[in-house]
This record gives sequence, C-alpha cells and structure tokens, in this order.
Amino acid sequence: MAVAVPAPRAAYASDPGRSRGRLHPEPTSPRRNVFRRDCDRIIHSTAFRRLAYKTQVFVFHEGDHFRTRLTHTLEVTQIARSLARALGLDEDLTEALALAHDLGHPPFGHAGERALDRCLGDCGGFDHNAQSLRVVTALERPYPGFDGLNLSWETLEGLVKHNGPLVLRDGSPAWRYRERGIPAAIEQYVKVHDLKLGTFPSLEAQIAAISDDIAYNAHDIDDGLRAHFFTLDELAAVSLLKEILQEIKARYRQVDSARLTHELLRRMITTMIEDVITATRNRLNALSAGSVDAIREAHAPVGVFSTAMAQADRDIKDFLSPRLYRHARIVRIMTDAEQVVTDLFMRYVRDPAAIPAEWAHEGSLGEPSSVRRVGDFIAGMTDRYALIEHARLFDSTPELR
Repeated sequence: MAVAVPAPRAAYASDPGRSRGRLHPEPTSPRRNVFRRDCDRIIHSTAFRRLAYKTQVFVFHEGDHFRTRLTHTLEVTQIARSLARALGLDEDLTEALALAHDLGHPPFGHAGERALDRCLGDCGGFDHNAQSLRVVTALERPYPGFDGLNLSWETLEGLVKHNGPLVLRDGSPAWRYRERGIPAAIEQYVKVHDLKLGTFPSLEAQIAAISDDIAYNAHDIDDGLRAHFFTLDELAAVSLLKEILQEIKARYRQVDSARLTHELLRRMITTMIEDVITATRNRLNALSAGSVDAIREAHAPVGVFSTAMAQADRDIKDFLSPRLYRHARIVRIMTDAEQVVTDLFMRYVRDPAAIPAEWAHEGSLGEPSSVRRVGDFIAGMTDRYALIEHARLFDSTPELR
C-alpha cells in the first residue's frame, strides 16, 4: 500500500530559522523553533480555552454534538496541516495561524459581533480580525516581561492579513476597510511592529484561510442535517454534493443516513483539499515563486480554489444561507443573543462598577476609550458567562432556545 510522503520544504515556505523575530526579543529554545513555540503559546492561552463555549452556529447548550468555536478551530487546523504538508510549507506556522484565527470572536458568533459593532460604532466599530490581534498582543497577559503572547512576526502577519492585503499599493484601505478605515487596534500595533499591510501574507496564512472555508462547509452541512433544517436529498441541489452522493449510493446500496453523511463530508473535504493543492501548484508554477517574499509581493492570492471549485464553494454557501444561517429558529435565538450583548454593553458603560473587580482596575490596554475596554471585556466572554452576567445584572434573561 502506498504511503503518503510529505513534500520536502519548498523554497517559498516560511523558514523558522529566518523569522523576522518577536516584538520583545527572547532567548531561543533548544527544543522548539519560533513557530512551534507560537502554537504552544496559543494552545495554552486563556482565549483559546474560551473557544470551547463560544457559538459557531448553535449556542453551546443546544447539544453536545454541534460545533463550537473550539471544535471548528481544530477542524480548520487539521485541514490546514494536510495542505501544508502536501505543498511543502511550514506546518507549525500553518497550525499557529489556524489555531489563532478565531481568538477575537465574541460570544454568540456573528450575532455577538453585530451587536458589538453597533455598540462601538462611535469609536470605530468591532472587527474580529483586529480583536484577534489585540488578544495576542495586549489582552493575554501570562508573562511578566510584556503584555500579549509575543508571537513571531510571521504569525502576527498571517493573523492580520490571512484574507489579503489591508491596504492598496497607494496606502488606501482595501476591501471591507474602505468605508471605515483600518481598525485602530491594527493601526496602533503596526506603528511599533510593522506587519506590512500592503502585501499578501505567507502561503501558510493563505492556506489556513482557505482551510477555514472548507471546514465551514463541512461542519455546517453536518450541523444543519443534525438539526433537521434540511435533508440529504435536498443537498443534491448542489452539483458537487449530488455527484458525491451518487458515487456513494452506487457503491454502498444499503448505507444508513449517518454513515452516508459522514462519507459525503469526508469525500467533500478530500475533493476540496485536492483541488486547492492542484490550483495552488498551478499558481506557484505561473509565479515561479522562489521565496516566501515572492508570495507576499504577488498581485493575487496563490493559495486558491480552482475556478470550478470556487463556484462549488459559493453554491454550498448559497444553499446553507437561507436554510441554516437565516433559518427562523437561528434568527430568533441570535436576535435574543444580540440583545444580551447590547444590554451588557450599555449597563457596563453606564455603571462601570458593574464590571467584575479583576477588570474594573485594568488600564486602558492601549486604547484611549474606556468604552473600548468594555468591548474587550464582552468580546472575551463565553456564551455561558455572558448569560450568567446578564442574569446577575437584569431581572429577565432569554433562554436562547
């Protein structure tokens, strides 16, 4: 039986031995390179542990088998490492980026983010990507010599830019930042530790980002089926899934629905991974990339789906959007969740004494506004802690069911 052999380290891979270092210099480790140490610091952080009780789509108490931010993060990490191994990239850096990519998400998923964005509208809004940077550079405080985790430049670069450059070649904000500008947390940080916002990140970061898409598709299909929001037969409306379902049923005539679902998702993930490997290699060959800097200076992303798979990815998301993310039950629960976050924010701003003592005496953490500090506090909450705090401060708290 053939055994898959990892690709040798590619010339365009990030090299831990050539890292641009950390903001605060530290002695090297005799056992772990800089990227491995970044992984370990993220895993041992408080923010990482909190992901276990933060909503992906379904609130944590709705069932033991629905995904949380933590299980989602682990699934992204597994896919990302598989891609990195096949493409000859640095697996440790890829893992670090996958592990850290959701650290800035508030409780209750996108509902919590929408609520915080409205509440913080007068001071720049809320951006989970900027909040992830803030978590690992300021809000985590395990070390006596500095705030944050003091991660390597390459990890911070990938965390901030995993979706592409934040500014155009002329320095103006790109994509979603065109209207509001670059979030203050990112702008302030790059003044002391320049992350080169105008270039693409490493291929490791790009691979971590596309792994996020693959994981989302798979586990949201699984969770939607588990919640009975749609059926396997309905999934056949998506051409990629229809083809896979037909292949499985042709081979396994009497397969039960649970095994059929698992086999569908297994094959879908494999198909998407293989597509990314092929499409990315084609981009690499066209670019003749001989270094990680060639990836950064490219005029387009290198870690990509093929055109056909990009359309399949959109088709899956178009299928899920009305049936899962905008399902009446999810919308109702998340509307209540937004109210919980808004209530907490308004109460803490109006009555700072309501903030628990361990936070009440914190400094401004690099931000001029105490309102932003309230946002930091709420963003770090788990779903259950937010509900506990709401019950402590208000007479009535939604059950979110």
